[in-house]
Amino acid sequence: MRKKILLLGSGELGKEFVIACQRLGQYVIAVDSYENAPAMQVAHAFEVINMLDGNELDRIVSKHQPDLIVPEVEAIRTERFYDYEAQGIQVVPSAKAANFTMNRKAIRDLASIELGVRTATYRYARSFDELKAGIDVTGLPAVVKPLMSSSGKGQSLIRTEADIQKAWDYAMEGSRGDLKEVIVESFIDFDYEITLLTVTQQNGPTLFCPPIGHRQERGDYQESWQPMEMIPNHLLEAQEIAARVTAALGGAGIWGVEFFITKEGAYFSELSPRPHDTGMVTLAGTQNFSEFELHARAVLGLFIPEVTLLRNGASAVVLATSGSTDFPQYTGLEEAAKVPNADFKIFGKPSTRPYRRMAVALTYGTEHVTELVEKAKNLAAKISV
Repeated sequence: MRKKILLLGSGELGKEFVIACQRLGQYVIAVDSYENAPAMQVAHAFEVINMLDGNELDRIVSKHQPDLIVPEVEAIRTERFYDYEAQGIQVVPSAKAANFTMNRKAIRDLASIELGVRTATYRYARSFDELKAGIDVTGLPAVVKPLMSSSGKGQSLIRTEADIQKAWDYAMEGSRGDLKEVIVESFIDFDYEITLLTVTQQNGPTLFCPPIGHRQERGDYQESWQPMEMIPNHLLEAQEIAARVTAALGGAGIWGVEFFITKEGAYFSELSPRPHDTGMVTLAGTQNFSEFELHARAVLGLFIPEVTLLRNGASAVVLATSGSTDFPQYTGLEEAAKVPNADFKIFGKPSTRPYRRMAVALTYGTEHVTELVEKAKNLAAKISV
């Protein structure tokens, strides 16, 4: 079995997915909007295009005739996927799933309205005035997010009316693609938030990875840890919601399903139809398969009997502090390499900008996850970009 896979989006998550596919003997073409993207460095071939250009998408699909199309980012003309699926190409997880989940509006309405899943009170806005009207419904504090964005870009918390204009401007700056619309939702007073990696299979049961806890700054994850200790009933509720939402969307692959956990239980937040950034903690060997290996196996139709927790783990990001178009240099790797029960991954991004995620530090062992998080943060601090 050797499939030709067209990967749309070639960041660090895509890179690990390509490596997982290579180990299973697959052929991968990595696509992104810039050259030397991380996944391109390990793929068989690459293309540089604007993935929001439907004609360009059609061109490379026709050129390469892939067996599978695997999206890794939001800024894609996903409505084209229905045509590709009709041509017999497998879209991961499915054309419907990719189209819905690349847009927060579609997935939120599916969860809240069609499935009746518990979510924050929310409204949509296409203008500053509509945002103000939405806040009249949600109340303050409120969270504003672009309908299309990634890694928390454009997301902010509004505490007072003086913050509204700033939040609108920031959301427009962080919005990906040509969709200029936001969702505003009531702030949930949650105890913690989790990513529940959920695996759907072509011919097998839906599986759940042990829950992953994480901390964010500027809407982007800084540390993650696995497992996150949870009340069993709250975990079961999250699993039931994840199973319902992924079943409604259809297809095989891994999903990053995000929840706010309160004293009352789980609130559905967001969903990504692909490996999740917080799931990089699985590169620390916390599970029998990393999230990238699970994704590769699921989309290729290889049966996954179970997901097993092997050890505790944590991850912490390494960020750039300035911008440069030159390939970055890293210092501190020698010292970082001396830390026992630890590892780090350099993504190979060809340029930097402030707060851009450039590497990840990983720790693992029998210690409690709070100790492993501190160890991972200290390890990340040894590495400078």
